[in-house]
Amino acid sequence: MPDWLDVVVRSLLFVVVLFFITKWLGKKQLSELSFFEYVTGITIGSIGAEVVMGLERNMFHGVIGIVIFAAMPFLAGLLSLKSKGVREFIEGKATVFIKDGKIMEDNLKKEKYTTDELLELLRKKDVFKVADVEFALLEPTGDLSVLLKKENQPLTAKDMNLTVAPIKEPQTVIMDGEILDEPLSTSGRNRGWLKTEMEKLGVTIENVFLGQVDSYGQLTIDLFDDKLKVPSPQEKPLVFATMKKCQADLELFALGTEAEEAKHMYSKNSKKLQEAIDKMTPILRG
Repeated sequence: MPDWLDVVVRSLLFVVVLFFITKWLGKKQLSELSFFEYVTGITIGSIGAEVVMGLERNMFHGVIGIVIFAAMPFLAGLLSLKSKGVREFIEGKATVFIKDGKIMEDNLKKEKYTTDELLELLRKKDVFKVADVEFALLEPTGDLSVLLKKENQPLTAKDMNLTVAPIKEPQTVIMDGEILDEPLSTSGRNRGWLKTEMEKLGVTIENVFLGQVDSYGQLTIDLFDDKLKVPSPQEKPLVFATMKKCQADLELFALGTEAEEAKHMYSKNSKKLQEAIDKMTPILRG
């Protein structure tokens, strides 16, 4: 066969082989590489390139070599699951770079990192002051894990003793102007509800590039025409405004009546409603 056709056949074969090898090794081979996996990946690529262009070489010998090198990190991964010592030897251990707001200079030198490189890694984590950091670790994958001091961490609902409803995965119910019935059903809605919501927003389904329903049942959409502005969902603001109005009315009723029993009832329910509003505010105004 002509050389150019031989190269085409070899290329197609090795693309398929490398694809299945990578699928077999798993997603970790594509993201968090250990030193061993890094070396193996380079070698597999070199073997593939050499056999594809080296027409005098037997391409099936190259396939055997790739399979052997691919099997090595697979077996190493099995051993790592069974032995912590093997795992630390192959994948390495995390290195402390910052402790109690102080940089561990010896560890920086050990990992051959400069202060500028450390500061760059911190900036990627939106941290600009070393003193704000409680703990920082350089992971075996080269990522920096950062724990801020308690006073520098953002407030959460738990810190404020607030109970918030769990957030579920948003369901994509419209894509490229087409309704997706399965996600729509998963969200507990139907086409009739979707049509009503679209009418509220003043758009047609054909004009919608993407539509999603969140865990609160609100529909958000993105149109094909980026120049058109779609009004934001109003359900939660309307509920919040209605609750505030009811609470204010109860206070007025309590002030406007002379009957002590009615005054007490209005005041009591006004306080209860205000407590409910305080709890719901992060959800309704978030």
